[in-house]
Amino acid sequence: MVATARLGGAARLDVAHASPGRSDWFVESLATQTLVIFAIRTRRVPFLRSHPSLPLLLAALGVVGVGALLPSTPVAGALGFQPLPALFFLALAVMVIVYLVLIEFGKRWCYRTVPAALPTRPRPPGHRVHRRASRFGTPEPVASAESAKHP
Repeated sequence: MVATARLGGAARLDVAHASPGRSDWFVESLATQTLVIFAIRTRRVPFLRSHPSLPLLLAALGVVGVGALLPSTPVAGALGFQPLPALFFLALAVMVIVYLVLIEFGKRWCYRTVPAALPTRPRPPGHRVHRRASRFGTPEPVASAESAKHP
């Protein structure tokens, strides 16, 4: 008997042929693809020199943590997952580190030809406020109430 769940029409999840490779593939791909956002979100090499915001850090680590625990939960059978051995997580840590190092090499190679941000012109103090406030101004000076009474 094949247990099948219909998800949004065409997608199918076959639970009868669950393999140990499904769990480890899911956890590994979730960890690498979630943690790569720390490397690609900044131009700095290495990415450890630029700290992410606390919400981004907590969200990414939360997703990886939930994904790593998912094969050990009661929902795992419905998803076709099997519990992962402890040695897998050591291999996962090595894979993630190697993946992030390769991403850093790729960034360095990609950015070698792309110039850094263009230099900006020095602006006088208050330039930004003046520029933003200019939307609310008028093109001609407004006549005062006294000058309007006496032409």
